[in-house]
Amino acid sequence: MDEWFKEWFDRDYAAIYQHRDGAEAEAAVAMALARAPQLAAGPVLDLGCGGGRHLAVLRRSNPLAFGLDLSRDLLALAPADLRPWLLRGDMRRLPVKPGVLAGICMWFTPFGYFSDRENRELFRDLRERLRPGGVLVLDYLNAEQVRAHLVAEDERTPGRLRVVSRRAVEGDRLVKRMTITHLDTGRVRQARESVRLYAPDELRAMARAGGLEPAWEGGDYHGAPFAPGASARWIGFLARPGAGASGKIGLPQPRRIP
Repeated sequence: MDEWFKEWFDRDYAAIYQHRDGAEAEAAVAMALARAPQLAAGPVLDLGCGGGRHLAVLRRSNPLAFGLDLSRDLLALAPADLRPWLLRGDMRRLPVKPGVLAGICMWFTPFGYFSDRENRELFRDLRERLRPGGVLVLDYLNAEQVRAHLVAEDERTPGRLRVVSRRAVEGDRLVKRMTITHLDTGRVRQARESVRLYAPDELRAMARAGGLEPAWEGGDYHGAPFAPGASARWIGFLARPGAGASGKIGLPQPRRIP
């Protein structure tokens, strides 16, 4: 399996995706806290945290929240006051004891990078790290909408970069190839992303096989329920069965989001 993610998530990536900003993180975390109050207390892992934009918001409510990412470059972009709460590591080998986490959050599609076998194993491993009643929040693509509305090619100029992106569905993976020109130096580089496209029913089946129970599904960062033919994203709330702090199984009833 080509492990493209080991090299790509650097400062160019951060510049290209700078529109994924603090305001988006504010909305996403508020939505998650309203749906899963478990995230406000106890150890919560922001997995694939990058520079920590979601973690910074979550820690206002939960001082035990911490983050892990593989990219040295992205972790280095985190604010200084957040860095003591960041770890560098591979999500397939988490330095976390079983049964201790109240929640795990995976924002902005940090899933589907691996082989099918590894992706299935990841569900099982994350379940083992959760305490009974804990919740995994998985923010992922809506594969149906990706296939229906894929933009094959575009060009953008974020800051001092010119980026030509070419996208294609190749078998069961969404592949994005980028030609990146540094406008100040003229340097040109190639980069690639490759994410396994899973339909929601496949994700639910994988979660259940890994010991997680689907509890709620969102379609955006503002709390809209998932709509297969309309939602850009599939945001799954997946609970480890067992009595949580409320004594209920899985997620409590959600509060209404304004």
